[in-house]
Amino acid sequence: MSPDSRQFTSEDSLHKMLLGKRIRHFRVRAGLTLDALGERVGVVGSQLSLIENGKREPRLSLLQAIARQLDVDPAILLLQEAPDARTALELELERAQMAPNYQQLKLPHVRTPRSLSDEALESLVGLHRELARRSRAAAATPEEARRANTEIRLKMRAQGNYLQDIERIAEDLMLSVGHVTTSAVTHRDVAVLAERLGFTLIFVNDLPPNTRSVTDIENGRIYLPPASIPGGHGLRSLALQAMAHRVLGHERPVSYADFLEQRLQINYFAAACLLPESRAVEFLSQAKKERNLAIEDLRDAFGVTHEAAAHRFTNLATRHLDLNVHHYRLDAAGVVVRGYENDGLPLPTDETDGIEGQVICRKWAGRTAFDQTNRTSEFYQYTDTPEGTFWSSAQIGDIAEGAFSITCGVPFDDAKWFRGRDATARTHSTCPDPSCCKAPDGDLLERWQGKAWASARMHAHVLAPLPTGTFPGVEDAEMYRFLSMHAPAEEA
Repeated sequence: MSPDSRQFTSEDSLHKMLLGKRIRHFRVRAGLTLDALGERVGVVGSQLSLIENGKREPRLSLLQAIARQLDVDPAILLLQEAPDARTALELELERAQMAPNYQQLKLPHVRTPRSLSDEALESLVGLHRELARRSRAAAATPEEARRANTEIRLKMRAQGNYLQDIERIAEDLMLSVGHVTTSAVTHRDVAVLAERLGFTLIFVNDLPPNTRSVTDIENGRIYLPPASIPGGHGLRSLALQAMAHRVLGHERPVSYADFLEQRLQINYFAAACLLPESRAVEFLSQAKKERNLAIEDLRDAFGVTHEAAAHRFTNLATRHLDLNVHHYRLDAAGVVVRGYENDGLPLPTDETDGIEGQVICRKWAGRTAFDQTNRTSEFYQYTDTPEGTFWSSAQIGDIAEGAFSITCGVPFDDAKWFRGRDATARTHSTCPDPSCCKAPDGDLLERWQGKAWASARMHAHVLAPLPTGTFPGVEDAEMYRFLSMHAPAEEA
């Protein structure tokens, strides 16, 4: 059974268990025994016992009959929340015992009969919380984070960087708010979607450090930074990412790998909302037919950033345009911030097969673009590599931390579908051969070898472990104080 299948089975079991515990709660409140309720609904008490213990799921007709006898609406029985504190602890213990890190211990499964005291139950749950905390702390090192990130990148490459389930969800939601044209999603569209999902968007100046947004689930509020408000792309993307956790049914991350997977999914969801699949594919297919594909056109048509357009193009190109592609972002020093390829571009990797933090060849388009005088337009280049020739389009941008480049491209034979295919710029790269661009030429070596010293910049993440918490990098205490300060007056 695959990990995804096990997760589905575990969640399905928990849902049945929750339903059973809710039925038991209302049965006890009504003062009925299993046999008494069974007689009223036409089944034996032992069958009801199986349902209450999460071993069997009732038919809809039986569920409706049970609800009538307990004098509650069937929807009440189906609510996805524990009916009391004791049940919440029982479900938390059950979920913890289904977690992979506990399963690996090969320990017995602990049941939670009523004979198990509340104190014993609280103690067991507390131990599992500490086990989970220590597991997160052990995994939250740069090495483990890089391995997890690499696994996700390789998985996405295997499926063409495409997530069909999220595409369908995003498409349906945007149709539900009336966004049916090939045009930019407006701030109003996002606000209406938030309202449909039970949220209000609120802008504040004091978000906790290391947070991009904070969601108050209890009061239906999404807090965003005020910098998102003026006309840019921040509000829409950040708000959609925050909503994605609810839409996609995310649970609290139990590992750094889980956190990275959720981040991938919320980013994908936001992009799929801002550039809905059917409209974006229609736009791109027409451009390919005209041999005029261009990232800048996709960007301008849907009112997103150049990076968002380039990344979204990689989601759809293999699935719908029969194109294998590459995409990467570099800082001004040529260091890979993030990247993706399924076209064979030889991105440099470390011993864990990770690409983040690696330095790109100076002759690749993502770096030669920095040398161009005109940085407002896309720069096109062919690059010969040991793995073949690739055509790339690069765009330079600037932020407070410095300049960066966004590059997107395809193998030589597919350049025919793109604007800029007639580019005259062409370079020859032999990296990782040091003689390509990393070794100084003879004159420079003779002039300066042994006569210079540099003080290297140490990136903070190189030695420090990644900060831990319920959400990596976010201090729980600070987040909870923030929520208390901003909660509605009657809740504060």
